[in-house]
Amino acid sequence: MGNGTPPRTPTRPYLHPSISRLRSITPQLSRTSSAASGGTLHSHLHESVSAAPSHFSALSRSRSSSVTNLSVQVAEHGQDRSQSQERSGPAREVLRWAHLRMLGEHVYAGQGLKASALLGTQSSGSPTVLAANGLICIGTDSGRVLVFDFKQTLKCVCGNESSEKSVGAVTALALSFDHTYVAVGHATGHVQLYDLRSPKVPARVVPPTTLAAVASGRQEGHLVGSRIVSVGFVAGRHTALVSADDAGLAFYHSLGKVFFVDATDILRILGKYPDEDLPDGPAALGHRLRRRKSRKPTTILSMAPLPFGTSAHPTDAYNLVALLTPIKLVIVGLKPSPKTWYRRHREPDEEVSAKSRFKGTLAWFPSVSLGADLASASERDSKKGQANGVHPSSTPTLVYSWGETLHLLRVSESKTVEMVKDAKTGKTSKVEVGRIVFEEVGSWTASDDVLALQWLNVNQVIVLTRAGFEIYDARTFKRVEGDPFDAWTLVSPVLSHTTNGTITYSDAVSEVAHSVRVYKGKIFLLGQHGVQVGTLLTWADRILHSVEDGDFLNAIELTRSYYVGDAPGNRNGLPDEPEKLKAVVGQKLHELMVASARYAFSEDRMMDGTHITPDGRGVDRTDLFEGLVSTCARACMALNDFEFFFEDLFQYYDNTGIAGIFLSQLEPFMLNGDIRQVPPHITQRLVALHDAANRPDLVERLVWHIDPECLDINQAITLCQQYQLYDALIYVYTRALRDYVSPVVELLGLVRRVQQYRRQRAEASPTSSSFMDEQSIEPVILNAYKIYPFIADTLTGLTYPSEEPLPEDEAFQAKNDVYTFLFFGRSSVWPVGEGGKLVLTSDEENGMEPTYPYTRLLLRFDPEAFLHTLDLAFEDAYLNDDTRGVSRFVIVKILLEILTSPDLFPEERTFVHIFIARNVPKYPQFIQIQPSTLHNILIGLAEDPDTSTREDRQLAAEFLLSAYTPHESERILELFKLAGFYRILRSWYRQEKRWSELMLTYLEDPDLSQQDVFTSVHDVLLVAKRYNKGKLPDPLAETLRQSIPALLENHIASTAALLNEHLPACHEAALEEMEPDADHDRFIYLQHLLEPAPKTEEDEQVFLPRKSSSPPDLPSSLRLSYISLHCRFEPAGIIAALQHLPHGYLDGLETTRICEDHEVFDAVVWLVDHDGDPKAALEQADTFDQRLSTRIADALATNDDDAQHMISEALHKLEAVANTSISICLDRSQVTSLANVPLEDLWFQLLSSQIDCVQHVASCCSLEALGPSEAVSDNPRALREHGTVSALRSLVHKTFSALMSVSSTRAVSFPRLFKRLVSSASASKGQVSKGTLYTEFRTILTGMLESFRSEGDMLVITKHLVDRDVANTVAELVGERSKGWAPTRGACGSCGVAFASSTKKVGEGEGPPASEPVVVSRTGAIYHTRCLPSGFHANHTVNVH
Repeated sequence: MGNGTPPRTPTRPYLHPSISRLRSITPQLSRTSSAASGGTLHSHLHESVSAAPSHFSALSRSRSSSVTNLSVQVAEHGQDRSQSQERSGPAREVLRWAHLRMLGEHVYAGQGLKASALLGTQSSGSPTVLAANGLICIGTDSGRVLVFDFKQTLKCVCGNESSEKSVGAVTALALSFDHTYVAVGHATGHVQLYDLRSPKVPARVVPPTTLAAVASGRQEGHLVGSRIVSVGFVAGRHTALVSADDAGLAFYHSLGKVFFVDATDILRILGKYPDEDLPDGPAALGHRLRRRKSRKPTTILSMAPLPFGTSAHPTDAYNLVALLTPIKLVIVGLKPSPKTWYRRHREPDEEVSAKSRFKGTLAWFPSVSLGADLASASERDSKKGQANGVHPSSTPTLVYSWGETLHLLRVSESKTVEMVKDAKTGKTSKVEVGRIVFEEVGSWTASDDVLALQWLNVNQVIVLTRAGFEIYDARTFKRVEGDPFDAWTLVSPVLSHTTNGTITYSDAVSEVAHSVRVYKGKIFLLGQHGVQVGTLLTWADRILHSVEDGDFLNAIELTRSYYVGDAPGNRNGLPDEPEKLKAVVGQKLHELMVASARYAFSEDRMMDGTHITPDGRGVDRTDLFEGLVSTCARACMALNDFEFFFEDLFQYYDNTGIAGIFLSQLEPFMLNGDIRQVPPHITQRLVALHDAANRPDLVERLVWHIDPECLDINQAITLCQQYQLYDALIYVYTRALRDYVSPVVELLGLVRRVQQYRRQRAEASPTSSSFMDEQSIEPVILNAYKIYPFIADTLTGLTYPSEEPLPEDEAFQAKNDVYTFLFFGRSSVWPVGEGGKLVLTSDEENGMEPTYPYTRLLLRFDPEAFLHTLDLAFEDAYLNDDTRGVSRFVIVKILLEILTSPDLFPEERTFVHIFIARNVPKYPQFIQIQPSTLHNILIGLAEDPDTSTREDRQLAAEFLLSAYTPHESERILELFKLAGFYRILRSWYRQEKRWSELMLTYLEDPDLSQQDVFTSVHDVLLVAKRYNKGKLPDPLAETLRQSIPALLENHIASTAALLNEHLPACHEAALEEMEPDADHDRFIYLQHLLEPAPKTEEDEQVFLPRKSSSPPDLPSSLRLSYISLHCRFEPAGIIAALQHLPHGYLDGLETTRICEDHEVFDAVVWLVDHDGDPKAALEQADTFDQRLSTRIADALATNDDDAQHMISEALHKLEAVANTSISICLDRSQVTSLANVPLEDLWFQLLSSQIDCVQHVASCCSLEALGPSEAVSDNPRALREHGTVSALRSLVHKTFSALMSVSSTRAVSFPRLFKRLVSSASASKGQVSKGTLYTEFRTILTGMLESFRSEGDMLVITKHLVDRDVANTVAELVGERSKGWAPTRGACGSCGVAFASSTKKVGEGEGPPASEPVVVSRTGAIYHTRCLPSGFHANHTVNVH
């Protein structure tokens, strides 16, 4: 806001910041007296709630129907009416159309031949083309032309009844410059010239010719049956015509007379004759006998000669004619001799779709006097008689289009002096020779293909697309208007040609360029059902239209939009200069406001029909008067003239007793800052209105947003004090009275009340009558806290609370007044002079006032907030001058004096220490304190027991130590240790190379994370080694030993890594430091040392690098302990752990014993095999199988609660033993294996052991459990037995599957092995019956075969899928290979040299072979380009390596 006023009302008062500048968090940015500080600490926000103003949109004297327009509402929060109407209102009128009904009765009444025969009237035929430049000429399909004047009176009909048969339909039309002759082009190729004084018979006729006549040189002209597409008069002559036809031929016709006999001189200016003759036929039916052909690029899309304008121009003498084809634009000059002056070919990127390729049109705008500047047609005509040179003239301009792209071309003449020699006399003379100069101004794109194109005026072009009209400004190439219109409703002269196929319907229906004409700003349209004339509405037309409809408010709003320059659409009729525009529009705007106000409050309007509804009830017109205020307010804001608004308009409302409506509508503009200067009498009325409604919040909000000079000061201060509106009160004092001390006095009174409340609450019991409720004091506390942001803003030269910069002089005086008052040594009287009162601060009435009472009160109320405010103030340059009464040094001295007070609270003392410690190093040139005082402050920071401020005090101590070096360093260090200032201690110890103490600071600091602890300790140890010749100092090593418990408590694996790196001899001591029952922790410790990859999440989070090898000096007891712990906590990974350890690292026998004691049988089997005895390993596995099978059998027999757990555990161990045994046999089955034991014996021993286990367990099970799964009942015992036996059988099946994977070797015979197994089982069947034995073998064998069968089926399916994919791929490759012309062989068909060699390799240092272009013929022969046979023509070559 300007003038330093706040933009919004705060919804909450200021509270001291949760992160202040005295805290250890990164301090906030410095705040300076600049506009950029508007969003800093004390910014206030609000959410103003005000009713959206309404308005009336129609004032009608005559019709009650206009009441329907009264419900339009302004958008929320005071948005412009124009924007609301653009969204919700009706479409804006751009072109106003009128039907020429009298003319239509002549043209469309008797179109049909049958209808004319029945009525006995003469039919003129259906309209086809239009010309309108002085007269309205309409050509018909009967070959006649109807000529009307602008009063719609039929002046004449050119042609007769035989015209249709003799010359065909009219397809092109032109009216001469003086409106006396009409040139007509017909569908058969005829061109006729009519004199409107005798229109029955053409004055001249140019008949078509034939190719034979052209070939003989006897005649030039359009061919028979060629449809004339364009015709025009050249310059101002009646007998000079140009015409173009649909075959691409254009001619210049000079219709003269020789000895009173017609003599026509025809000159072809564009196009070529076709090669073949057209079929002969009747001239009138020429187009019907033509077969359909595709349109050629030479087709002439449009042609127009440069017409004469209202001002003569040098280019008029050249008789320029512009011709447009789908591929080029040509401009030909007919004088002094025919010459092509300009040619532009269509760019490739302009070539679009086929339907857009043949869409093109052009239009000239001649030279006109710019003094007539398009204000109206009559004004332009009145300038014709003025002498040349009075007004500047425009340059002839051509606009043309291809598809949707429009181009602008300006034409002018450039003259040069040349030396010409006379052939007769031989003399040389200077002759001025002229040349036509073409300037390509620019181009732009329409929304769709351009169907018709006309100049609306010298600056605007109107374009017709399929969807409607578009108006563009030729100076800016921007669209200024748009109006929807269906182009297909216009007449196309070639629509009849679709019946015989000579042209497509889509092309024919869009050929409407001849149905659109513009003359003196009027747009004439030839429609299928009538002729229309349209006008582009100007700004005055639109405003007048609203006034005529009674919508005065819309008229005011529209005028305002023209005044400010954001009105949509064109600005025709308005001056281009902004000053002139505002002068013209501003006067109209003021007149509209005056007229609207008079009418709104007139007696006639109060009694008109708008107050009565059809049912007889009255109408509430409140929105009418509300809208008048808001609309006039926006208009006066634009004019920057409020005299009418506040004087005349307000008087209308006040006299009729509805001033409240005016005030309620005015208030949103004041709150938004749109209207700042309001007369005091109106402001007083508005404030009184809210006071009467008991809305103090609205009063405060309003006071903030009013310019102080507009306020009634006494009224505002009284209301603010009455309703405790302290923000508004501060605003009134500071901005209206420039008084910055009175707000401090007011707020100090609130602070004193709060302090008194605190004391009473501390001394009184909760049941006492003097015990105040918190809710009653809460508003006082919230308002009291506003003193801190107010002081901060004032002392930094900003306004409160908007925080905008104050003027320099005012800011200086405000700072001086506040500093003098706050830091005065005793209580002051305010206001100064007579009537002032003593401003007291004591908690007790009539109590003793201390020194510096106001500083003490603010410090006691909230020390952090007060010192935060002073910290901001210290950055201001005002305090740089020590000659003033208050400076930084003075303030610090006052604070140091306050520190000596015995009744100071610890919190106050702490923040004073922090404040001084942080500011002394920042301002050394301004604050110079004795070292003893700084020493006491440093000790005070360290001895403070408050742990919540420990980090803040440590940061302050760091600041102070940067400017002060204490003399009692050891004592200070001890105090820092007790205070926990570890960051300072680390810096100190690192500087003095006290590594042990430095390491302990990391271990004792509770704020460090585990990662920071270990990485920091590791860095300390590395640095200490570097300074001690690579060896860890003994004191540091001892400290590390003593710190092992603390390290272990932080992270076990990281401790192991740290000790392994720096103190490997202490591993055993570290393990002993753990609790006796912490075996898992010991396992984690040893696992980190002896395993390469992390196994647990904790081990993955090790913060130090890990060694890849096992520690060689680790005691053997710890190694075996690691194996024992591994067997307990991770038995499944013991084999992987053993594999990682180097050979001989463990005692094999002892390791085997430990694994066997912990029943990790698979590890025992692996260890025995690892010693090189696989047979003994399998024997050991057999022993374990028997033990485990016996345990399973016993568990099945007991059938207690623990039986299932025992069975699952035994099965898991059996599976582990089986897996290890299988891997042993597979290893020995490899070709490279050097095993001395027969391979078949190993497999036999393994299978025999597993089968014995199955038989042993099966002997304890029921017959039901041994059967198939579907035969087992729901008996829990049977289910358990069946599941156990099935699990054991799966182990046998797994072993057989592994055996089959190596059965190809000759060392193992599956039949022999199977026979041995059966024999062995029969010999040692024990308690198993023979039938059970063979049943068991059959089950095992059947399961194996079923598995093999399913695997075989999968292989077959996979083979079929692969075969199909291969077939598809091969077919695709064959198809790709068959494309193109394949050469018969890879050598040149002429020289026989191979193109590429698959055997020759590029040697080292050699580059790839050079490429050479080749040619492949369709016969399959391939040649080098240099070897091509004679007569061989190649269109394309290919480079081949």
